[in-house]
Amino acid sequence: MNTVDGRPVVIETIPELREKLAGHTVALVPTMGALHEGHLALVDRARQLADTVVVSIFVNPLQFGPGEDLDKYPRDLSGDLETLSQHDVAYVFAPTVAEMYPDGGTQIIVTGGEVGTLFEGRSRPGHFDGVLTVVGKLLHLTRPQLAYFGQKDAQQLAVIRRMTADLALGVEIRAVETVREPDGLALSSRNAYLSPEERRRAPSLHRALVDRDPSLIEGDVDYLAVVDADTFAEVDPRPGALVIGAARFGSTRLIDNIRIEGR
Repeated sequence: MNTVDGRPVVIETIPELREKLAGHTVALVPTMGALHEGHLALVDRARQLADTVVVSIFVNPLQFGPGEDLDKYPRDLSGDLETLSQHDVAYVFAPTVAEMYPDGGTQIIVTGGEVGTLFEGRSRPGHFDGVLTVVGKLLHLTRPQLAYFGQKDAQQLAVIRRMTADLALGVEIRAVETVREPDGLALSSRNAYLSPEERRRAPSLHRALVDRDPSLIEGDVDYLAVVDADTFAEVDPRPGALVIGAARFGSTRLIDNIRIEGR
């Protein structure tokens, strides 16, 4: 276990990352920090199957559109390291924007294809291109055998799986079920933005998914639909399909999904 006083070793540069990970069986957990129990569920699952767990903490500017919350997105590296010290994480890769994008950006991007234009892709143009570009780079840099993502971001999970298959990246993408508050609200770093009144109303998104009824959402509805879990094409309700939804509570936009089980 490579730690300093029980805390993960923080790596900030690409050459050091490659040096530290050489010869290890790696599981990668990509995050943007502000870690919560949902992230830690990914970490704990990763630790079961790999001798070295790497958590990346990088607020990726490519996946934020104009007017989105890049500048105010919560950042707490010290708190994140303290949290991870209880979960046997070997390394935290926490690069600067300049380290990841030394030319101030990137001319080559990975696009999300048809899936990336639907729902979240329609509401946030270019979002999935930014996600796939940074995830592809992180996978290339860490060369993991396994990478873990949360089921809450189901469309992101679908496009990442498609990318790794289409580009033959040789990494197994694993999903971990959404972690929820007792009232059903899916854990998200953006929940910290909610006022007490907005927090009271936010679980209505989950209730609307369960009943497939957008009128139950006590906020501004973006979409609620039943989709195929791989293609995100709209389908009739059936086992294995996803009920997905997005809504804004005040200035905070939340997403969620549930899988249809049984008949």
